[in-house]
Amino acid sequence: MSDRTAELTRKTTETEVSAAINLDGAGKYSIDTGVGFLDHMLELFSKHSGINIDIKAKGDTHVDYHHLTEDVGIVIGTLLNKALGDKKGIRRYGFFLLPMDEVLMESAVDLSGRSFLNYDLSFASKKIGDFDTELIEEFFRSFTFNGLFNLHIVLRYGTNSHHVAEAAFKSVARSLKVAIETVGESVPSTKGVL
Repeated sequence: MSDRTAELTRKTTETEVSAAINLDGAGKYSIDTGVGFLDHMLELFSKHSGINIDIKAKGDTHVDYHHLTEDVGIVIGTLLNKALGDKKGIRRYGFFLLPMDEVLMESAVDLSGRSFLNYDLSFASKKIGDFDTELIEEFFRSFTFNGLFNLHIVLRYGTNSHHVAEAAFKSVARSLKVAIETVGESVPSTKGVL
């Protein structure tokens, strides 16, 4: 098996994000973004995807959490794409239907080399603690567009905002776990490249 790891430091005037991932890990993580809710979502994402994630981030959180959340998504997406390499042997597609209490969340991914996000979530509250729920879409948008893959996330039903957010991250993690699995030796496309 090839080395499916990657690391990156991204520094701007607004944020600094250093991260490393291992696609063939065991869901181990060390995450410190300075934003408690985002840390929680990334920890469960790592655990449920089986991807080891180490991340240290800081930014202009005195303004709000927008720049940091977006840039963390950019870095993790970039690392995913880099770690996948030529994508030989991956399953490519993954989907998962995740129940969490009153929530039922559906997600599907295609590691196609093309970016697309269908985000069909709604939240009963504008904040979860001090985290703006609209930033969840910003994270997934920057994650997919820099990871170069299709992602569809659909809330079938559910009302508790924390449960909706958590179910989204867990469902996407489980979908990716399937999609990144190595099952052969060729690129899963008639084009011969992804």
